[in-house]
Amino acid sequence: MDFLHPTTWEEALAAKAEHPDALPIQGGTDVMVELNFDLRRPPALLDLGPVRELARWETLPDGTVRVGAGVSYARLITELGDRLPGLAQAARTVGSPQIRTRGTAGGNLGAASPAGDAHPPLLATDAVYEVESAARGVRLIPATEFYLGVKRNALEPDELIRAFRTTPAVGPQYFSKIGTRNAMVIAVCSFAVALFPAERRVGTGLGSAAPTPRRAYAAEEFLAAEADWDADLDDAVAERFGELVRTAASPIDDVRGTAEYRRHALGVLARRALTWAWHDHRRGARECA
Repeated sequence: MDFLHPTTWEEALAAKAEHPDALPIQGGTDVMVELNFDLRRPPALLDLGPVRELARWETLPDGTVRVGAGVSYARLITELGDRLPGLAQAARTVGSPQIRTRGTAGGNLGAASPAGDAHPPLLATDAVYEVESAARGVRLIPATEFYLGVKRNALEPDELIRAFRTTPAVGPQYFSKIGTRNAMVIAVCSFAVALFPAERRVGTGLGSAAPTPRRAYAAEEFLAAEADWDADLDDAVAERFGELVRTAASPIDDVRGTAEYRRHALGVLARRALTWAWHDHRRGARECA
């Protein structure tokens, strides 16, 4: 197995163009596990750790936050928790402190696992993924179009993930997941919600509930049409929202949980997360009145 060690983004793109079958590695929290268990044996590893450009984040002129693929989960929590609270909440559930220091959301995107914790909050906030190749330059892929199947994404063989872009929170955001134990666990299922009060709409994201991470569009449309944003959340509306989220899932039975349990749990998670977010929304509205 070859080990490619670029130190700049241009070198990384050139290496990927020359070795399209090379597997990118950043923190290694997914890749090294697969290598250790002999689940994957790529012809080459492309080490992106030394590429400093990937470890930066910035606020673009339009207000969008652009986060490099090499920004760690720990930094998402400490540096971007106020701007991207849903993603920061998800980051706090990832592994141990050591894993959060090494692991990155960019690596999560590259792995494209349905159980990846970063996917639901990025879907809920209409994130866009910035990818690049040496031959064709930069391409922006909406999160909803990025996931093609179990651990399959929309990257071309010569492309690398450079960053993701999303709008800072304009309303409450929550992420919640269920695992087989309380810490260092792969999600049995997960759910993210983001409120956009000025637009009277909500974004959702489901994890470990289908072949790919996905949104619950029917639940979003229902809430936009039926919820009174100037009043407390009606219990019947919250209950129906949870039902529609549950219906959006198409999970499987596996060692971590049954499909039926996942559907039930998603309905509960969705109802609770929406209730928490709505409570924060109404409290903020009363404080501003």
